[in-house]
Amino acid sequence: MTLLDEESVLRMLAKPVADAFRERFKHLTEPQLEAIPKILAGRNLLLMAPTGTGKTEAALLPILSRMLVEGRSPGIKVLYITPLRALNRDLLERIDWWSQRLDFRSAVRHGDTAQRERRFQSLEPPDLLITTPETLQVILTGKILRNHLRSVKWVIIDEIHELATDKRGAQLAVGLERLRRIAGRDFQRIGLSATVGEPELIAEFLVGSGGSYEIVRVSVARSMSFKVVYPEPTEEDRVLAEGLGVYPDVAARLRVIRSLIEEHQSTLIFTNTRPLAEILTNRFRVWDEQMQIGIHHGSLSKTMRVSTEEALKTGKLAGIVCTSSLELGIDVGRIDLCIQYNSPREVTRLIQRVGRSGHAIGRTAKGVIIAIDSDDALESMVIARRAKLEQLERPEIPMKCYDVLMHQVAGLLIEYGRMGLDEALALFRKAYNFKDLTSEDLKSVVEHMRSLGIADIRDDQIVKPRNTRELYEYYFNNLSMIPEERQYIVVNEVDNEPVGILDEEFVAEYGEPGTRFILMGKAWESHHLSGDRIYVAPLTDYEGAVPSWVGEEIPVPYEVAMEVGSLRREYRDGVLGGEPPERISEKIASRYDVEERAVLRAFREVEEHLRRRIPVPTDQDVL
Repeated sequence: MTLLDEESVLRMLAKPVADAFRERFKHLTEPQLEAIPKILAGRNLLLMAPTGTGKTEAALLPILSRMLVEGRSPGIKVLYITPLRALNRDLLERIDWWSQRLDFRSAVRHGDTAQRERRFQSLEPPDLLITTPETLQVILTGKILRNHLRSVKWVIIDEIHELATDKRGAQLAVGLERLRRIAGRDFQRIGLSATVGEPELIAEFLVGSGGSYEIVRVSVARSMSFKVVYPEPTEEDRVLAEGLGVYPDVAARLRVIRSLIEEHQSTLIFTNTRPLAEILTNRFRVWDEQMQIGIHHGSLSKTMRVSTEEALKTGKLAGIVCTSSLELGIDVGRIDLCIQYNSPREVTRLIQRVGRSGHAIGRTAKGVIIAIDSDDALESMVIARRAKLEQLERPEIPMKCYDVLMHQVAGLLIEYGRMGLDEALALFRKAYNFKDLTSEDLKSVVEHMRSLGIADIRDDQIVKPRNTRELYEYYFNNLSMIPEERQYIVVNEVDNEPVGILDEEFVAEYGEPGTRFILMGKAWESHHLSGDRIYVAPLTDYEGAVPSWVGEEIPVPYEVAMEVGSLRREYRDGVLGGEPPERISEKIASRYDVEERAVLRAFREVEEHLRRRIPVPTDQDVL
């Protein structure tokens, strides 16, 4: 498709918007050139493009332009839905600039929004409201703010790929249909996404069953470079290992990571789990207390996370060890390099993480995977190759989630008091996740609700129970589709500041006074428990138990596992056929764009199997 030139696209926008754009930016990006005309034309759109290519402005500019052209009116016109509350801070700064420049009002609404601000939003609704899927569920049932939703004309869903693949997405999909019912008409839907396989599935989720859409997809792999490193311990590493109390292999990996950090201005080091992030940060601090490295994950307090983000942004830190908490678009300034510590497990995850670097338009995003063992090296090679070819995993969208269905029925009862079974079924079927819902499915869920005393059925009508207390308690106590574990807030006794959170299971084992554990990569000593708080004191050494948190491991996709198995088979068959290992490794290294010595090292385990005459697991041989 031929793109319109930049001036042609800018002329399509209202003059104040185009002037403001020229004031803030030099050029429109490719996603903006493609998306702006389609959004101006009123089409539902899924925009898939790398992080840092101006997706937010690609959605906002045409909407703000249309708002200016259509004239001002009361009520909320734009809902901007994001999966993480942390994203809202950065978004608000950018959206505020545009709003003030064009004389519109924007605001954020989530669980931490102050009561005074909530009242103000009810009395003086903003033109644009940034919120989360969970808070939307509250707004839909609110007496005042709900009325302001009648004027909504545009809904933007940021990081939609994150929401579509879990139950939060199913909840949001029905929430949008409830919003459509309140508005009395449809609204334009825009989804902003990282690159995923089969984007049509995400687009169908965005618009609901039967909705029309267009997809703008900007390639990411062409602007990314991936390198797999499988460090071999040196004599220097053996000396370092003794000092750190780790194996030489671990010391080799720490050395390589540190040298990469020192070669770049700002680096993100991704791990797949929070405990691993803690261990890695802790080992660096044992090595060098002055090393400019921070840690960031979802179980650290908001204060600590924001402080770490700002420190990297301002150059006080050279790198952050992080989990998926920094995978999305939280602003931490310009990133030069992304390191993935051990296999990222998924192609989509690797692309999303490496996409955090090289944000300046035209720069290449650089990623290095540090493999930790033979399997990890082969898996990383396969994932890096598939990423270059953009062979991404097919997103798995959860269908007919009955816990979500039950919660949404409760929401409808709070909104309307009663609703016909057929009417409710029609509403649910418009949401992609429930397009195949049957009347029997819905009736069985409502019957279950009746047995719990939170709904009733009369004459094919779902109605509120006489005593509504349990209905309201059920709905508002279950707004989150993320499974909840009992957790304890860790508080530093020195300054009374929260440090992070620990799961109940870990506190039961390590919460006794005098026990030591690691958090923020530092050691703490537990002093006493009080309610849901555990009071601690910082220690000067770095020894302690590493916490565990629920929901950590990432499964490996079938296609990746099979390709790893095929590599083992290729190497085994070559060796058994008399081909020199160096020649086999050379061919594989060339195909996967990896150093030959790393490939040779990755196949040492297969060599050991063959030497001992133990069968080698492959894509055709399951042991």
